[in-house]
Amino acid sequence: MSLTQELRDKHADLWHRMVFHPFIVEMGDGTLSHERARRYFIQDYVFVNDLVAMIAHGTAKAPSVEAASHLYAFLSVILSPESADENDFFMRAFDILGATEEDYSSATATPTTQGFGDFLVRTGLGGSFEEVVTVCYVTEGTYLDWGTRFLNEGKSPSNPIYREWIELHGPDYLGDFVAWCESVVDDADDGGEQRARIERVFHTALRYEYLFWEAAYNGDKWPDD
Repeated sequence: MSLTQELRDKHADLWHRMVFHPFIVEMGDGTLSHERARRYFIQDYVFVNDLVAMIAHGTAKAPSVEAASHLYAFLSVILSPESADENDFFMRAFDILGATEEDYSSATATPTTQGFGDFLVRTGLGGSFEEVVTVCYVTEGTYLDWGTRFLNEGKSPSNPIYREWIELHGPDYLGDFVAWCESVVDDADDGGEQRARIERVFHTALRYEYLFWEAAYNGDKWPDD
């Protein structure tokens, strides 16, 4: 059995809870409140800076130009997303969901976003190339999981932001990248310390992905906010 499959099996309950979280289920059904969606997209807007930093560090650690090209291509998509009418996706989301410029431009990380972002930066700085790719496998693989499910089920919520968010996380956008991440993680299985580090990173990233939904759905703030 491959390492990714072993990790998926070992942490199957948490993976399932993430990809079937009420937040994303309600988004697929079109019943997710704008308040919850606003919280999510504002914090994702903050979070993406740390994701970019981790991937940039991971690209620099790539063992070959070919390996680096995969992370670079993914990074390019994050930095230059394709969107209708050449408008940035986040800006359109904020407009439709009722977030003001002040809401998103002055937003700071909530406890969950801060913790997740710090984990990403630490992984980028101190982790191996394979550990960075493991994080990408979790962050993008979980999204590909629910995105593919929704597309197969014909989910098409009336809210255009929800609909586009589903489309952006289907196989056409994420399939090849997640498959590449999977192959890197599987090839890195040395049965020893590297395997142990990969498992720790996998589990931590999956925990934070679940907590990110929880924070968006239920709210999350510092005790003195």
